Amino acid sequence: MSSDVRTDTVRTNVPARLDRLPWSRWHWMIVIGLGTVWILDGLEVTIVGNLSGKLAEPGSGLSITQSQVTGLAAALYVAGACVGALFFGWLTDRFGRKKLFLLTLGLYLVATAMTALAFDSWWFFLFRFLTGMGIGGEYAAINSAIDELIPARHRGRIDIIINGTFWLGAALGALLTVPLLNGLPTNLGWRVAFGLGAVLGVVILLVRRHVPESPRWLFIHGRADEANELVDSVEAEVKRETGKELGEADNYIEIRQRKSTNFLEIAKTLFRRYPKRATLGFSLFIGQAFLYNAITFGFAQILQTFFDVPPGNSGYYFAVIAVGNLLGPLLLGKLFDTVGRVPMIAGSYIGSGVLLLGTAWLFHSGVLNAVTMTACWCVVLFFASAGASAAYLTVSEIFPMETRAMAIAFFYAIGTAAGGITGPLLFSKLVGSGKVGDTVVAFVIGATVMIIGGLVELALGVKAEGKSLEDLATPLSAEQAGIPAQRGGAGTPTPAAGTPTA
Repeated sequence: MSSDVRTDTVRTNVPARLDRLPWSRWHWMIVIGLGTVWILDGLEVTIVGNLSGKLAEPGSGLSITQSQVTGLAAALYVAGACVGALFFGWLTDRFGRKKLFLLTLGLYLVATAMTALAFDSWWFFLFRFLTGMGIGGEYAAINSAIDELIPARHRGRIDIIINGTFWLGAALGALLTVPLLNGLPTNLGWRVAFGLGAVLGVVILLVRRHVPESPRWLFIHGRADEANELVDSVEAEVKRETGKELGEADNYIEIRQRKSTNFLEIAKTLFRRYPKRATLGFSLFIGQAFLYNAITFGFAQILQTFFDVPPGNSGYYFAVIAVGNLLGPLLLGKLFDTVGRVPMIAGSYIGSGVLLLGTAWLFHSGVLNAVTMTACWCVVLFFASAGASAAYLTVSEIFPMETRAMAIAFFYAIGTAAGGITGPLLFSKLVGSGKVGDTVVAFVIGATVMIIGGLVELALGVKAEGKSLEDLATPLSAEQAGIPAQRGGAGTPTPAAGTPTA
């Protein structure tokens, strides 16, 4: 259970050098190579939801019901994501961001391809679980790497927009399922849909090979020279691309290098040192998980049950709400860096919850049809998607670097387990009853939990906009070096003899 702390200390300005960089093509490479994974997650969830009706039809090749697809299979996918987040999150903090975001994407590819070859329901359920493990591991590895490579002044909007691209995948998945369901035999269309997801993953893997390891992770884990050389090369590339001279980076931090951080130290850091931040993380993740996983998993079933939308046409409606979800982070993302984290996160959570309550009332009154119901959902999720994306941003920036991937994994796993496993099982049963009142209950529960998350943000939120990750939470290794943080300039002490500088 030891932290495996090394005796070497290093004084470095690598974080300050990364934060001062102007936006460049190099940063776009990071965004494309890492951020596109959320497209895969959106594709996966939407394909399963929209294929649920066809998978349950005779001749699909599987003996499975629609409720099992939207309930049990969805819950297993989320359970796999929780397990994957915890397992691969621990490996990410121990072995590095790059190794794990390649490994987790590889797992996703294999599991998705095997899902396409399912010949029985147990096979389908097994590889939905393993696909979820790959995606869950991605959340920890990718959010860690993005936050540690993107300049502080851009971190909020970039992280939110990247997480919001889940809905680009959802829109693609919704549109993709329409011709596959209507134009191909029942036992072939759903297999092709999963196969195309694996093909997209291969393309992303080819791009991702060029994304570097996090310099912040390198210098803490005894590889200060590599971190320094990597940032040197990045600075040279950015200067060449932008034609701008880079200012001095005179903010230094001194840390004691380590190989890993154990679970006990991580737990103490999260719950003993930062109990209010831990409460905030739980509230945000549970809120968004209930609203999304509990209701959007059954969206196609709602359309088919209450509005007589044919199974093959539900993809059109889902594509519309996916666009609303995507536009939220795209149009609101900048405000999280300018207006601020607390007002924007609280406003998006509370606002979407109130709008969902209004949708529940209209649905119960019987004044909605398939089109107007979809329009209501589009407005609700415009705000909810920005808030949900901000939940991942929040837990990735408010805890020390040594715990970052595990913090993301932990809050994702616990919050998603509460809302993402319980939600689909509960709400698939409510929606599957075919009673308007039961579905209204589903909407009210999701809205209420989301509003509670917004209120907790108002009370406990952290003003993180524009601040360095090291200023938001001093690295544990810096405290063990005896110097929490040193600012550069004339008053900055020179390194002690024998202390390497990165």
